[in-house]
Amino acid sequence: MTQGKQNVVLDYRKKNRAKRMKTIVQLILLLAVAILLYQTVFDVRKYAEPDKTAWSNHDGFIALSYFGVGRSGTPKLVAKKQLDEHLKALYDQGYVTISQQDILDFYEKGKPLPEKALFLSFEDGRNDSSLFAQPLLEKYNYKATFLSYANKMGNSDHKFLKPKDMLKMMKTGYWELGTNGYRLTYINIFDKQGRFIGMKDETELVSKEHVEYYNHYLMDFIRDENMIPVENRTVMEERINHDYKAMKDIYTGSLGFVPQVYMIMHANVLYEGMNPLVSNANSENIKQLFKMHFNREGNAFNDSERSLYDLTRVQPAPYWYTNHFLMKIQKDTGQKMKFVSGDEQHADQWRRISGAAEFIDNRIALTSPPAGAGMLYLHDSNGLKNVGLTAKIAGNVVGKQMFYVRYDREKDSFIRVTFENNEVRVEQKKPGQAAQQVFIQPLSEIQWKPEDLSFDKATVYSKEQTAAGAPSDEGKYPVNIKHTRDVEIVVQENKWKLAIDGQTLLDNQEVDSAIGNGGVALASEYSKQNKKDDIYDGVFDDVQIVSLEKENSSPAVLFSNKHTGFQGVVHHVEKAINASIDWAIDTF
Repeated sequence: MTQGKQNVVLDYRKKNRAKRMKTIVQLILLLAVAILLYQTVFDVRKYAEPDKTAWSNHDGFIALSYFGVGRSGTPKLVAKKQLDEHLKALYDQGYVTISQQDILDFYEKGKPLPEKALFLSFEDGRNDSSLFAQPLLEKYNYKATFLSYANKMGNSDHKFLKPKDMLKMMKTGYWELGTNGYRLTYINIFDKQGRFIGMKDETELVSKEHVEYYNHYLMDFIRDENMIPVENRTVMEERINHDYKAMKDIYTGSLGFVPQVYMIMHANVLYEGMNPLVSNANSENIKQLFKMHFNREGNAFNDSERSLYDLTRVQPAPYWYTNHFLMKIQKDTGQKMKFVSGDEQHADQWRRISGAAEFIDNRIALTSPPAGAGMLYLHDSNGLKNVGLTAKIAGNVVGKQMFYVRYDREKDSFIRVTFENNEVRVEQKKPGQAAQQVFIQPLSEIQWKPEDLSFDKATVYSKEQTAAGAPSDEGKYPVNIKHTRDVEIVVQENKWKLAIDGQTLLDNQEVDSAIGNGGVALASEYSKQNKKDDIYDGVFDDVQIVSLEKENSSPAVLFSNKHTGFQGVVHHVEKAINASIDWAIDTF
């Protein structure tokens, strides 16, 4: 065979091998796509049951309940990314989810739970909660209970899941079902001027901006404008019994069963200061229909002494950072939590005095301990006399976000600038003396939309209370309203300057000679206006701290997390893209 013919044969064989290899690669890719498509369409991933033989916890469990999950956060919905951070923090610390049956066995048979037991749930029956939570349950092999309103299942609103979808979710093992009740209707409503409105369905009372008092349909007698019942005991009981029967009929007809978990949406109302006749009417129905009832919201921990019909859970707020979430669990359980720190390079430049801090991109989220102050102290700022600081405060308006300069921790002397409830306050503290206020001023008004509010005023009121209308809350803001302000502080020799949003409020302000050198610190603390939550997240963006010790030279940067150059451009582009996606989802 000639050399030419050999080359032709070899080339032919080489081409065949290449074709075979190409075909194999294509088949592998097609198989991978087919598997992925099959998993997506038919949901074949299954929950892996934990090994319960090693469980030895007889103390109790925590219960967390999310109102809803969205692609990005809203005043009511936690963002998917935020939920991921919460679940990851629990997973990393050894938390294992438990089922409804595990809770029943714990209380009725004395069976143990995992050392760190978590009952996880999602309320309101929302489609987006299922969509965004499912991948995270798979990621951490977590089980959750999906709760719904009976009258929302299968209605024309595509925001809520259909019964067939719920049954499909159950087959994966990641989900169990529960209920928030039959419907959400308000009674005995008064507006802020004390005018009687009466009864409205949820769809008729979308915004409670102008509402001061109301109660939920099952939680009181129906009353007139004088708060006198317009129904007797028999009529009240028939009305309440009818609601529970309607719920039972809908679940039985659409699912084939009534979920065994009831998580009353209007938490902290039943049994608390309400009419005992109404309470008894609810209790009898609840015990006939359900095996357990999460009646309260506000405490995550359920110990072994609790009743199956008086369990409690926590609804993490969308404005909680991960450390806020962990701080709350630590408070409720007494178990030490490991807090997240984020960017280690930035975190290493600060000394954490109290609380917990997460360094996220150009942000410092400083979480206070319960009823206390969180504080960070900049390492390289010791002994500074002349310093410049710029930052943006971006936390909730109701709460304290503080800056310390010339902070001598041994002598306990400082200059402190505090932002609280949309007011700025300046204090100086000399060694061995109390802090002295030198300046206070309200800041420009903050506007917010009714949909930004998150509040619940349901209770039982007297005629005098309702007629009086809304109590005076001048100067106070809703606890979940955020606002960003630019801050500039410059201290040089015996003078200092304070500017807010580009406006100079103090210039050439005298510094007491007893307040000499010191460092820079950030602090956060809750406001007593927030009666429900004594943990607070101070949020500090674009923080830059420079030393001005050397005259006629460029300031030495001690710390900066500001976006600059190309990094800043990328950050703004990402924000614009996310905002556009959110707008498209909300609009279409």
